[in-house]
This record gives sequence, structure tokens and C-alpha cells, in this order.
Amino acid sequence: MPFEIPADLDPALLPVAFLIGDWAGVGLGQYPTIEDFRFGQEITFSYVPGKTFLDYESRSWLIDENGEKVRPLAREHGYWRPQPDNTLEVVLAHPTGFVEIWHGAIDNGKIELSTDAVARTATAKEYTGGHRLYGLVNGDLYWTFDMAAMGKERQNHLAAQLKRVRA
Repeated sequence: MPFEIPADLDPALLPVAFLIGDWAGVGLGQYPTIEDFRFGQEITFSYVPGKTFLDYESRSWLIDENGEKVRPLAREHGYWRPQPDNTLEVVLAHPTGFVEIWHGAIDNGKIELSTDAVARTATAKEYTGGHRLYGLVNGDLYWTFDMAAMGKERQNHLAAQLKRVRA
């Protein structure tokens, strides 16, 4: 699906404009403390005219070998704030009891982020940090998430390929 930069987009958002729209696809999850799994995911990046952030929402669910939804998995909501020096600040909140502040760099369709801070509620699982990589490849959005949690060193946890379903 072709993407055109919206006429009312604030110029500060041009480095992340390629993300705007709805994305959907399938990914793989793994971690030493759980069984490997497949998941479906929908991500929405939207903007408010005149504002210098993208609104971000992600929803995912466990899928079976036929690609059918089994049960809901993770959700996250946040704001992506590009800076004039092509760095990026991201703030994410999760209903499982933690929030994250991410810092990283934008480089022509590639975004690399690392956690700067993670705060957890008393009942949230132990999670200490992460690294995310997003890339636009032949019109698809690929991403991967490495995580340090449950006493384990940072290692791959999630990866997915998403297709634009609405610009």
C-alpha cells in the first residue's frame, strides 16, 4: 500500500512519517522462561496535526498453527517523540504494571531504541530493560525486541513482520 506524507503533518515528524498508519502481521516469541510461541499483532501510529509526537498503540494475541487467535497477549500504548538531532524518545505504558522510557536513533527507515528507564508496580513481573530495532524493508515493517527479565541477560524475546493495512 503506497504511503504519502500527510499535508498537515508537522515537519518535526518527517523522520518517523513512514510509520504512520495501521500495520498487521505475525511474529515469533521466545525466552528461556517460557515456551516458544507465534503471535499476531496490530500496531497503529497516528498523529495530531500541529503536534510533534506520534501516538502508538500495539495489540497482540497468541495464534495457533493455523493462524487462528487463541487468546490476548500484550498491549502497549505510548508516544514517539522525534528530536531535531534525529534521536527519538519513546514513552510506553503496559497494563501489566510497567512503564518504559526509550532513547534511540532514527536513520532513514531504521529506528534503534534502548530503555533508559523501566518502572514497575509491586505486582509486575521482573523486567529490567530492553532493546528494539524497527526497519522498513520493501514496504513492510520488521521489528525485534531483546529483553532482560526474570534474572536473565538481555536476549531476543520477540520479532515480527508487519504489513501496512491502512496509511
